[in-house]
Amino acid sequence: MPHWQAFADRLGVVCLAYLVVYSVKQSSEWGGVDAMSGYSAGTEREFLVVISGCCSKNPEDVLATWGGPMNRLVRWMTMSALLASALLTGAVAQAQSSPASAPAATAVALAPAGTAAPAAPAFNGADTAWMLISTVLVMLMTMPGIILFYGGMLRTKNALSIVAHTVASASVITLLWAMFGYSIAFTAGGPWFGDTSRFFAAGLIGNGVGAHVAAPTIPESVFFLFQLSFAIITFALVLGATAERMRLGVTIVFSAFWMLLVYAPIAHWIWHPNGWLAKMGHMDFAGGTVVHIASGVSGLVAAMVLGPRRGFGKEPMVPHNLMITVLGAGLLWAGWFGFNAGSAFEASPRAAGALLATQVAACAGAMLWGFCEYVRRGQWSVLGMMSGAIAGLIAVTPASGFVGINGAITIGCAAGVICFFSVVYFKSLTGIDDSLDVFALHGIGGLIGTLLTPVFALVAIAPVTATIWTNGMGALAVFVYAGAMTWVILKAISMVMKLRVGAAQENVGLDISEHGEMLAPTASATHA
Repeated sequence: MPHWQAFADRLGVVCLAYLVVYSVKQSSEWGGVDAMSGYSAGTEREFLVVISGCCSKNPEDVLATWGGPMNRLVRWMTMSALLASALLTGAVAQAQSSPASAPAATAVALAPAGTAAPAAPAFNGADTAWMLISTVLVMLMTMPGIILFYGGMLRTKNALSIVAHTVASASVITLLWAMFGYSIAFTAGGPWFGDTSRFFAAGLIGNGVGAHVAAPTIPESVFFLFQLSFAIITFALVLGATAERMRLGVTIVFSAFWMLLVYAPIAHWIWHPNGWLAKMGHMDFAGGTVVHIASGVSGLVAAMVLGPRRGFGKEPMVPHNLMITVLGAGLLWAGWFGFNAGSAFEASPRAAGALLATQVAACAGAMLWGFCEYVRRGQWSVLGMMSGAIAGLIAVTPASGFVGINGAITIGCAAGVICFFSVVYFKSLTGIDDSLDVFALHGIGGLIGTLLTPVFALVAIAPVTATIWTNGMGALAVFVYAGAMTWVILKAISMVMKLRVGAAQENVGLDISEHGEMLAPTASATHA
């Protein structure tokens, strides 16, 4: 790698570390006190000296810049960034020089005389177009779908905070997915995780792009983008459990480690042919286990670690704008067609069947949830019917590419009823403040769909490779692993920074205390 390019990498990482530290200074309390109180204009000048020192070929010139009165935390962050940049530069060079990332043209040129070169993959234009559309649909599920769906259910003083947390986590996950996450999840590797052949998206850009084994008719770069949209929305779902109290800085760090240590390995287990659950025959067409069970249990554990919101169970915490929530739910519903039907990785009858099953299950869930509400309190609520539709969509996700209409209706009805009672009674029975019922909807709904998928799967659509016990074992493994790793990640973060905002900040609301903004100029800072 040229010297200037290595320097550019180091410079970029150092500048990023500077911005992170500066933002943490503005919004976070480390260890209960303002550890950044020593930060000054002199510290900024020392950063510039450090950065300029990177230009020197003499390491002593760089080390000499560390003698000033720089805050210990700032020095630690900068040293880590410099070390990380050096390691990442080496990883890039290795990945770019690996055989897996070499373009097809190079392979042809190096083929021995008389040996047939490997045929280039035959991409299907219709499949590629459909997968690009599906990727956009799933992206819209997060921004603005999740933002609106969650934002409308929060109190006015916290409505904007979910926007910041969602956009920040999506940005972090996108960068890390390109650098490491995709390779961990979707390269051959072994039964637990992939290899390093796609670090920094090596081999995914240019004329030599091949196809992934799971999607042989589309460019791997399209497959990469589609799976990225899944990684983004999976963590966005977790944010519903920690809403109204988690710090933005914590969300940024949490999202990074969670995607790399929880989501990517689980995706490899189930969605790569070499994964240990895939070899067992675990059936998960579009993410009942990978997305919904993983996000549901992670949200539950995160809510337990954070503790309840102040006033939980003592004061009303009602949605501030149900019409925004309905709009978000509508975007989620429409985007789910790309989520499920796109998981066929082709424009085919199976994709159409998955879309049909998705619509049927959503409507069944909406009707059964509404019916349960009517029996319980004599009314059908708009929020209830939309929640029932979401429950049906969640439950049919793992089954959508395997079941017919009968299975879709049954799964949607089961989710509508069971998730209704989960939402109504879970918080009161456990005392866990899962702010927006992530576990009761996604965890329980994903489990229902995962267990019922092999029961209603049709061999006329695809081979039935699992039993209810096979899928149950997979669900249990993901439940335990995701929950345990989430606890470990948050406990590790809590050793360095406070997980939640202070009492005064929470009372005022995260919009003002963390972002200096209000949903509307006339909105009261203490509006519930």
